[in-house]
Amino acid sequence: GVTSTTLLLTVGVTPAAASAAVHFSEIGTTLASGFSHHKLGNVDWRTVRIIAIPGGIGAFAGATFLSNIDGDVAKPWVAFLLLGLGLYVMWRFLVLGGRRPVFKGKESGFFLAPLGLVAGTMDAIGGGGWGPVGTTTLLSTGRLEPRKVVGSIDASEFIVALGGSLGFLLALGSQGINFGYAGALLVGGVIAAPFAAWLVRHMAPRVLGVAAGGLIVVTNARTIMLANGIKDEGLLITLGGLLAVWVVLVAVTVRKECAVRRADRETETGSPAVEPAAA
Repeated sequence: GVTSTTLLLTVGVTPAAASAAVHFSEIGTTLASGFSHHKLGNVDWRTVRIIAIPGGIGAFAGATFLSNIDGDVAKPWVAFLLLGLGLYVMWRFLVLGGRRPVFKGKESGFFLAPLGLVAGTMDAIGGGGWGPVGTTTLLSTGRLEPRKVVGSIDASEFIVALGGSLGFLLALGSQGINFGYAGALLVGGVIAAPFAAWLVRHMAPRVLGVAAGGLIVVTNARTIMLANGIKDEGLLITLGGLLAVWVVLVAVTVRKECAVRRADRETETGSPAVEPAAA
């Protein structure tokens, strides 16, 4: 959601139209994803039952709000929200390295329901946010094992996508929604899924997290600067600096991951890992 909305904003689509296209495409993608997680036993249905309905209500409210404000006014604010989510994703994987505590227990409904409402609202306004807000918050509490956090958030997102889509449909009308974009996102997501599965199998999650977060930050920073009249040399210099920092952070993350893997090998073998000879 965050990535697709960011790219649609970059090519000139209004915030409401971009978020609407993403949410309509997610009706199909989240249904397939939720079913897959259910078959694999990755869903805690108690969590889904409590968080999904408030999430759908929040998405409906967010879609209605976004559809009733001027697109030019909303665009920099939505980009700012997306930029913040991108920074959070980078921080999560760069600083914490994806570490997460795992404890026994259940989150109360007094925690899950407001979380769903806030995450659903942010999801509709920003075109994405259910995963970044919901998943990271539940992971940070450590009350639910990681695979069930991901599976439960994915399964409940179907209701969020329905709520957001209904809100956009009522507020914008069918003429205000580009179903071609929604269909393209749906088809592209289905085609990309096996490649993504292969990629995450062979590349460390922390590296992917920092790389994706950096992409979101750079593209939304461009949108914000253009909205504030920053262009030409100022735009190029700022984006060049952000790109340079992004490359450095990815390199640092790769180095950290290599160090962790060496330490793991040493632990398994009981002897220092031997570095390969330089070419």
